[in-house]
Amino acid sequence: MKESVFREVTPLSDRDCFMIFSRVKSEFTFPIHIHAEYELNFIEYGKGAKRVVGDSIEEIEDLELTLIASPSLEHGWLNHKCDCPEIKEITIQFHGDLFNEHLLQKNQFRSVKEMFEKASYGLTFSKETILQMKDRLYSLASEHQGAHSVLKLIGILCDLSLSKSMRELSSRAFNVNDQKYDSRRVERVYNHMLSNYREEIKLSDVAGLVGMTEVAFSRFLKKRTGRNFIDSLNEIRLGHATRMLVDSTQSVAEIAMDCGFNNLSNFNRIFKKKKGCTPRDFRENYKGSKFFL
Repeated sequence: MKESVFREVTPLSDRDCFMIFSRVKSEFTFPIHIHAEYELNFIEYGKGAKRVVGDSIEEIEDLELTLIASPSLEHGWLNHKCDCPEIKEITIQFHGDLFNEHLLQKNQFRSVKEMFEKASYGLTFSKETILQMKDRLYSLASEHQGAHSVLKLIGILCDLSLSKSMRELSSRAFNVNDQKYDSRRVERVYNHMLSNYREEIKLSDVAGLVGMTEVAFSRFLKKRTGRNFIDSLNEIRLGHATRMLVDSTQSVAEIAMDCGFNNLSNFNRIFKKKKGCTPRDFRENYKGSKFFL
């Protein structure tokens, strides 16, 4: 049975555009959680802490900047190996309609729209990008009243959307209800793979679904998603597998077969390549991430 995750009720009201929390602390104490608001979280001097976003578990470096844009994506930061006595953290929470849908359809805001779509799976940014944004984040934290502060935040988000080094964190299939694709053909193919991932699926099958040759479809999928067909299919299967590792007590072998992998060794190999650990270690690591009921 799926465990419940702590649902945070934030102090952000309908009359506020955003809330910002700036603090210096010696440890991470807030549980893994979800909330309706979008969140941009900046951490300095948190090296060795563990970031959990969906099924992504990673140690962070001294500079950390992550954007969450989904009400159902569990996330949090845990002490793990961090022993710094003065961790600096700036958390910005804002409503999903800060940029209304009409505005996001405009050409000038296309990059922001695409960033938010990616951030529904969690986005983290490179050290280079964080260094460019760091002073602006501290400035916003010190002056966060009035209309100009909203314009500052919008400017930060717009510039982040132009970053070439953002990286999605959680597998897209880990939160199945949050699937978003900016293409009807990609959506049709992904829905087919989501419905049939337990079965054998060939490139020719999905290319035929959208009336394209295998070569043309491979090129199209790579351009649209950044992943080829095999990687896309494996990501869906791994998303379901990681969810089962978290939510069920089934054996690793049973989960592998249930998610369409032809044998256990193949599953273990692909899982370790993508997640950096074995399925068994992932399950233990996730349990150790202190999910609160």
